[in-house]
Amino acid sequence: MNGSLDFGLKDKVAIVAGGGALGQDIGNGRAASILLAEAGAKVLVVDKDELLAETTVQMIEERSGEASWISGDLTESDQCKKVVDFAISKWGRLDILDNNIGIASKLSVVDESEENWDHIMDINLKPMFLMSKYAIPEMIKSGNGGSIVNISSISATRPKGLTTYSASKGAVLSLSQAMAVDHGADGIRVNCILPGPVYTPMVYSNGMSKDHRSQRQNASLIEIEGDGWDIGKAVVYLSSNWARYITGHLMVVDGGCSLSARPRG
Repeated sequence: MNGSLDFGLKDKVAIVAGGGALGQDIGNGRAASILLAEAGAKVLVVDKDELLAETTVQMIEERSGEASWISGDLTESDQCKKVVDFAISKWGRLDILDNNIGIASKLSVVDESEENWDHIMDINLKPMFLMSKYAIPEMIKSGNGGSIVNISSISATRPKGLTTYSASKGAVLSLSQAMAVDHGADGIRVNCILPGPVYTPMVYSNGMSKDHRSQRQNASLIEIEGDGWDIGKAVVYLSSNWARYITGHLMVVDGGCSLSARPRG
């Protein structure tokens, strides 16, 4: 990833919330974890499933990177504080937070249950709020600012039948920009990535036909399929010195999908 480029991430400390993935597969969080480590950062991989987090760390160490893992339910305030405290106790500082946690729903407001609405909002928004709540004071203490990258979706601006999910991801956009305003004077940059239909374990874990996968690929104007690595690379860029003058930005990573109209479903 880094080659001869210096991203300015050597010895920086990063927390990747939602850094696990099924088996050896590559999701957005796992890709970001691996690539941040390859760029020189020390990475704390967080996942509710400790085996998934541990697997990501093993993949990083196989590439000679430095990482550790911790499991936790990031909808719980005390768990988020525990994660940040762990990073500080291990490495003495915190520079980067990458928030990846999210789940989807395909129902309209008529068909959606109140319980599932609350569940999706809880999963897709609360960890970003809580992790940032505890991470930002530690970033300020370092005296060098920091970078927060929140993962949203093009569904936030181009809804097509994922109503509850779209609403939650739209809130991520507003949260990210409000945080950028609140903490710019502290030297903390907050940006947001809007992935398109990238091929990740979250998407294909329940099965996907060849026709459906082809349809998703052809939605791209350049007719290629995105994957977790594409999102991970965007996280590294936004976290790096190369993006030192970028904050409050909504970065679309979708191969141009959002520029062409597509029907619901």
